[in-house]
Amino acid sequence: MTGDRREELAASLAAVRERIAAACEAAGRAREEVRLLGVTKTFPAADAAALTDLGLLDLAENRDQEAGPKVAEVTTLRPDAAPRWHLVGRLQRNKARSVVRWAAEVQSVDSIRLADALDRAVAAAREAGERTGPLDVLIQVSLDADPARGGIPVAELPALADHLTHTGELRLRGVMAVAPLGQDPGAAFERLARAAEEVRADHPEAVEVSAGMSHDLESAITYGSTCVRVGTALLGGRGLASP
Repeated sequence: MTGDRREELAASLAAVRERIAAACEAAGRAREEVRLLGVTKTFPAADAAALTDLGLLDLAENRDQEAGPKVAEVTTLRPDAAPRWHLVGRLQRNKARSVVRWAAEVQSVDSIRLADALDRAVAAAREAGERTGPLDVLIQVSLDADPARGGIPVAELPALADHLTHTGELRLRGVMAVAPLGQDPGAAFERLARAAEEVRADHPEAVEVSAGMSHDLESAITYGSTCVRVGTALLGGRGLASP
């Protein structure tokens, strides 16, 4: 890690935090209501470690095969940092056992079958001494009905939320979505806000709304996002590790 790279990350992090603060002020919300999740996919462990030095302790990855080794390397580089790692990409059921070894939260649960696979995986991991607590999960909601992008249709959201609350090892924390490509993100985030409100009516603990990325975080915050997932604005548009 060069000094220039560290300064670049520090400046980017400060700029993103300023954007979040300004968006919260414009929306009449407290800054503390919105978490910043640093998406470190395709970037090296050294960058993730540097972000923890700068006080960013919520980090995210898209793919288990990249995340596992990276989490281990960051733990070696910064044994006292203890960042909280999130999976925000699509997850295949056969990867559940691996993911629960490193993830504190999975934001992309979009089916009962995946929920059950994660529930079993957490139980096995706890029995093996690989984790000490349950797994926080968010339900990924599809706002454009594109199966390639993941997410459950809004109409099926209540059933999955109910199912999650009856698992033994998963904690329903809220919902997540990605704004549809080529559409007004505000309209999409408004739909997500309504869906999140319906979930909270039956499950008051499901308070998280993960929405907004580098290009649309302000709009997401306007419509109630509690967690913005930022990669490019923090780390740049180039990957320094193999994707």
